[in-house]
Amino acid sequence: MDFIAGAIGGGLSTAVGYPLDTVKVRIQTNRHYNGIWHCIQETYRTEKIRGFYKGVSASVLTVSVMSSVSFGTYRNFLCTICKLRYGAADAKPSKLDVSLAGGAAGAARVVFMTPSEVAKVRMQTQRNPHPSISSSQPVSKPKYRGSLHCLRVITKEEGFGGLYKGCSALLCRDCSSSAIYFLTYSALCDWLTPAGKNKPGFLVVLLSGGFAGVLAWGFATPMDVIKSRMQTDESDQHKYKGLIHCARESVRKEGAKVLFKGLGLNCIRAFPVNMVVFVTYEAVLRFTDHYTK
Repeated sequence: MDFIAGAIGGGLSTAVGYPLDTVKVRIQTNRHYNGIWHCIQETYRTEKIRGFYKGVSASVLTVSVMSSVSFGTYRNFLCTICKLRYGAADAKPSKLDVSLAGGAAGAARVVFMTPSEVAKVRMQTQRNPHPSISSSQPVSKPKYRGSLHCLRVITKEEGFGGLYKGCSALLCRDCSSSAIYFLTYSALCDWLTPAGKNKPGFLVVLLSGGFAGVLAWGFATPMDVIKSRMQTDESDQHKYKGLIHCARESVRKEGAKVLFKGLGLNCIRAFPVNMVVFVTYEAVLRFTDHYTK
């Protein structure tokens, strides 16, 4: 049931946070924008509302699957640890147990999500004017006509390895941030839940989920920047040789602050998105528990 609850929560959260995710990716990968508001204005001026939702359909489906894998892996890994260490799967886990299970969930997610992340980033950074925008220059056709077309083009031009660009940065990002994510959520729920109550109330779930998302993305942003830049590096560019080279070149050209591009936006987006993730997850689990007993 954890897999289903995670899938529903992930799909809903993507619909909530996708426009800000597009703005975040564009800021991280393109020096054309002076800041968040400038990026929002330019995107709307040239591409209208649809510019903020490029690749959203595939992303909703993919994030649903990834969220399912993440929450399902986390819960099953945690139960296995508790059974091995304490003799019972429902024993209260330590903070280390929660962190290890969270890290495992992040690693499992990366295996499946890297191709979709590459397609999402390529779609989000592809700028093609809205038909209503008049221009004296002839409008060229977009290279990628959709998420599936994008995946086909990448495979054709860059080989299968092109679908896994940025995998190393994504692994570093998701293992560490997922450990922090689940640990923060668990710790805040324990702290805010009154003594004698077995489960946290929905207000506690909302606040814990929101703050867990903010803290996790705060730590994840530097690797998120590197990941996005590696994934936009197409076959005819070859700007980056790997994770370390990408980080070194980015810092050399733009200073250390480049690693924190989109930090504020990540944190703003993370709070409502992860409130939705956790409250949906808990609601689905409690609903099914109530009607299956």
